[in-house]
Amino acid sequence: PRRGMQAGPAPRTARAELSFSVSWVEHLLREGHYARRLSPSAPVFLAAVIQYLTAKVLELAGNEACKSGRRRITPELVDMAVHNNALLSGFFGATTISQVAPGR
Repeated sequence: PRRGMQAGPAPRTARAELSFSVSWVEHLLREGHYARRLSPSAPVFLAAVIQYLTAKVLELAGNEACKSGRRRITPELVDMAVHNNALLSGFFGATTISQVAPGR
């Protein structure tokens, strides 16, 4: 902050040291009407879980890319990574990962 000005409170995303926006997750939770009331920690926790799952899937897909000699992560590699992992396979069991890139 500039001299003479006080810094405001740190954003919740920064305080939780997350990359995924806590405010956006809260917006989606409220918009979805999943519950009448929402605890202040619920969007923080959910953003952390989404960030962890995303990082895990990308890590596994990157490993699949290395194994197959590729330099890019493709939807096919993400699908392979999810289905080759017992925990993620059960979690994403009924999920279809599109093989077509959006906007093409």
